[in-house]
Amino acid sequence: MSRRVIGTVILLASLSVLGVLLTQLLWLDTAFQVQRQQLEIQRRQHSQLEKQFNDRVVIALTNVTERILSINKDPSDLFDAVKQVRPNYFAVTINDTLHPYLLESLLRREFERRNINEDFEYGIYDCFTDSIVYGSYVSLTDSVDPGEVPHSELLKLDKDGHYFGVFFPRREGGGWDPERTSASTWIFPAIVTSIVFLFFAYSVWVILRQKRLSEIKNDFIGNMTHELKTPISTIALSSEVLSDPDIVQEPERLRSYARIIREENERLRAQVERVLQLATLDRENLHLKREEVDLHTVVHEVAGAMKLTLEERKGSLTLELQATRSVVRGDRMHLGNVVRNLLDNAIKYCTDVPVIVVRTRDRNGSFLLEVRDNGIGIRKEDLRHVFERFYRVPTGNVHNVKGFGLGLHYVKQIAEAHQGHVDATSTPGRGSTFRLELPLLNERRS
Repeated sequence: MSRRVIGTVILLASLSVLGVLLTQLLWLDTAFQVQRQQLEIQRRQHSQLEKQFNDRVVIALTNVTERILSINKDPSDLFDAVKQVRPNYFAVTINDTLHPYLLESLLRREFERRNINEDFEYGIYDCFTDSIVYGSYVSLTDSVDPGEVPHSELLKLDKDGHYFGVFFPRREGGGWDPERTSASTWIFPAIVTSIVFLFFAYSVWVILRQKRLSEIKNDFIGNMTHELKTPISTIALSSEVLSDPDIVQEPERLRSYARIIREENERLRAQVERVLQLATLDRENLHLKREEVDLHTVVHEVAGAMKLTLEERKGSLTLELQATRSVVRGDRMHLGNVVRNLLDNAIKYCTDVPVIVVRTRDRNGSFLLEVRDNGIGIRKEDLRHVFERFYRVPTGNVHNVKGFGLGLHYVKQIAEAHQGHVDATSTPGRGSTFRLELPLLNERRS
C-alpha cells in the first residue's frame, strides 16, 4: 500500500470520525433544547397548578372566616382577612378566640368541598397569652396517623389581633424541583465517542506500524538478497577458475582462490547464522544453556577473533577490564555473540581508522560492559529505534556497511533473557557507547 493510499485512508477515516463527533454534538444540542422546552412547559404547568391551589385555599379560608363570624354572630366584615405568608403557609385574621375543634371541623369541611386533599396543620394565636395554641395535624387522605407526626413550628406573625394559621407541610415551601438531567444523556454518547476515537487512533497506529514493518521487511529482504548473493557469486566464480585443469600448474593462484572460497563460505555461514539467531529468538521457548561464564574471558576471546578484521582496517582495540567480579550465569555462546555483535558494529560504522575501547566495571552488584567507538554516531531520533528488529540506521555516504538490522535486536533479546539490559548513547560524528549490564552470579535476580 503506497503512502498516498494510506494518507487517503487516514484522511477519510478522520473525516468520518469528525462527522460522528459533529453528529453526536448536534444530537446532544437538540436533546438539551427539547429538554429545556419540556422543563419550561412543566414549570409553567406547575406554576399554574400552584396558583390554582393557592386560590382554592384562599377561597376556602375566606369561607371559613365568614362561617366563624356567622357562628359568633359578629356583624363586622373582615376585609382581606386571608394572607398568604409563605407558599405553604396562610394566616387568617379573626376578631376573637376560637376553639381548635371548631376550626378543624370547619377547615375539614371546606377543604373537602374545595377538593383540597393536602394534609395540613393549623394553629391559633391567642393575643392575650401572646402564644400559638396548636390544634392538630390533619390528614385528609388518612395516609398517616396524626398522633405520630411531629408538629411543625408555625410561624408567629407580627400582628396584635387574633389569627389562626394553616400550614401545608407536604408542599415543602411550594417550590418546584424539576427532575435533574439524566447523566446517561451525555455520559453514554461521550463513552461511545471515546471508544470510536480510541478505535480510530489504534487503527491508524496499526496501519502506520504495518506500513513501517512492510518497509523494514522489504529492506531486510533486499539486504539479505545482496548479502547472500555476493558470497555465492564469488564462490561460483572461484569454483569456475579452480575447475580449469591448468590451475594446478599455478600453486599460488590455486591457494588464493581456495582461500577466497573459504572466506566467502565463512561469510555466508555467518550471515545465515545471524538469521537463524533471530528465528531462535522469535520462539517463546528459547532455551539457554546456563553455566558459569567469566565475561572477561569471553571479551578476550572475541577480541582475539576480531584482531584480523581490525588489522585490515588498521584499527586498535583497547581493553580496560576494571570489574572486580566478572562471573555470571548464562549461555556462553549467546553472550559471546552479544560481545561480537557490539564490536562488529563498532568496526563497521566507522569511516576512519577504528579506535575501540572495551571497558568493564562494577555497578550496584552488576557487571557493566561498555563498548565505545569513534564511528559515525547515531542521531537522537534513530537512537531509540536501534534495538528494534530489522532497523538499520541510515548511513548517509557510507555505502559499505552491510547487515540485516538484526545485531542490536539480538543483543537486546539476549540481555533481557539473562535479566539484564542494554542501552546506548551517541553523538553524531563523534562515536557511540553501548552499555550491557548483567547480574553477577551471586547477585542474580530471581
